[in-house]
Amino acid sequence: MLDSIHVGFTGLQAFQQGLRVIANNTTNLNTPGFKASNLQFSDLMDASSSGTKGGEAALGHGVDALASRVDWRQGDFRQTGNDFDLALDGQGLFVLRDGQGQTRYTRSGQFQFDAAGVLLNRADGSKVLGRSADGTLGEISMAGLRTNAGKATEVARFTGNLSSTATEQTVGSVQVHDGAGGEHNLQVRLTSLAPDKEGRWKVELLDGSTSVGEAELAFEDGLPTAATSKLSFSYTPAGRSAQPLTLDFSSDVTSFASGSLSTLAMTSQDGFGPGALTKLAFDATGVLVATYSNGQTSKGVRLALGRFSTPDAVRDLGDGLYAETGGVPWLLGAAGDAGFASVRAGSLEISNVDLSREFSDLVIMQRGYQASSQIVSTANDMLQELFGMKHK
Repeated sequence: MLDSIHVGFTGLQAFQQGLRVIANNTTNLNTPGFKASNLQFSDLMDASSSGTKGGEAALGHGVDALASRVDWRQGDFRQTGNDFDLALDGQGLFVLRDGQGQTRYTRSGQFQFDAAGVLLNRADGSKVLGRSADGTLGEISMAGLRTNAGKATEVARFTGNLSSTATEQTVGSVQVHDGAGGEHNLQVRLTSLAPDKEGRWKVELLDGSTSVGEAELAFEDGLPTAATSKLSFSYTPAGRSAQPLTLDFSSDVTSFASGSLSTLAMTSQDGFGPGALTKLAFDATGVLVATYSNGQTSKGVRLALGRFSTPDAVRDLGDGLYAETGGVPWLLGAAGDAGFASVRAGSLEISNVDLSREFSDLVIMQRGYQASSQIVSTANDMLQELFGMKHK
C-alpha cells in the first residue's frame, strides 16, 4: 500500500507538470512567434523487478514527466501595419546577435531601427543579422540608403508620327537631367531635306536658342533606318561637364503623310534628380528595399535565417529566443532560398496555441490528477484500516 501511495504521488507530480505546461501555453496565446509545448510522459518500473516472476509481469512504479517538446507548427499571421514587423511563412528563424556576441534565433519578428540606423529586436535589443552575397553575416543598417543621388540622362526616347508632308517640326519639353540631378528643358527641331533627300530630316538639338548639335534621321517605308534611329550628341549644361545624350527614335516612331500634323514627342528618359528616403521595407525574399522621392529604389542587405535539422538542437531561452544546443550545428541561409521561409512584411506570426486542444488536455490532466489523488486517498484509508485491525 505504501507503494500504491508512491505510485499515486508520481501521478500527482506528473499531472501537475502537465497543468503547468498547459497554463504556459494558454497564457501565451497572444505572444507573437510563441510555440506551444507538449509534455511527454513515461511509465516507471520497479527497479527490483527486472523481469517476470512466475509468469506474471513486473509491477509498474508510476509515471514520470519527461522534458516538454516544442510544437513547431506554423502559426497564423496578423497584419500590424508596421513595415518592420516581419513574419516567416515557412521554415527558419531570424538570426540575432546579443550584446555578448552570442547568436540567438527567434520567430517573433518585432524589429525596429535604432537612432544609428541599425535593425534591432525590440524584445532584448539584439542586432538582427543579414547575409551578404558571399554568405557573411552582419548587421542590417540604413547606412548609404538615406538619400539617392541624381543620374544624368543618357537616352531620351521618342514615339509618334512625323508627318512626311510637313517641312518642319519642333518637339518641345525635352526634359533631361545633368550629373547633379538638375533639370534642363531642351528642344528638338526636325527640318525636312526633301525634295533633294526624300525621307530624310535634319535633327537639331537646342538648349534655348543655342544649338547643341545636329544629325540626320532617315526613314524608309515610313520607319526609321537602323543606322539613323539613334542619334548621339554631346550636351554641356551650364556650369557642368559635357555628357553624352542619345535621342532614340527606334521604337514606335513613323513618318507617314498626315498634312502638317505631327504627334512626335518624347515619352521617357533615363535620368533623374536626387531623392530623399520615403519608405524602407523588406520584400518577400528578405531584401531591405529603400524607396525615394524621385521614384527610384535601392536594395540593401538580405535577412539571414537559421534552420535546425533536429528539435534536439534547440534550447528555449524564453522571451521568444532560442539557441543551439547538443553540439548540432544549424543551417544558415537567407529568406527565400530553397528550404527557407519567405518574409511577410507588416505582419506578425501569432502564437500557434490551439485553445480547443489545450482545454481538452486540461480536462485530461484534471481527471488524471483527481484519479491519482484518489489512489493516494484510498491507499491511506486501507492503511488506516490495517492499523485499526492491529489495535483490535
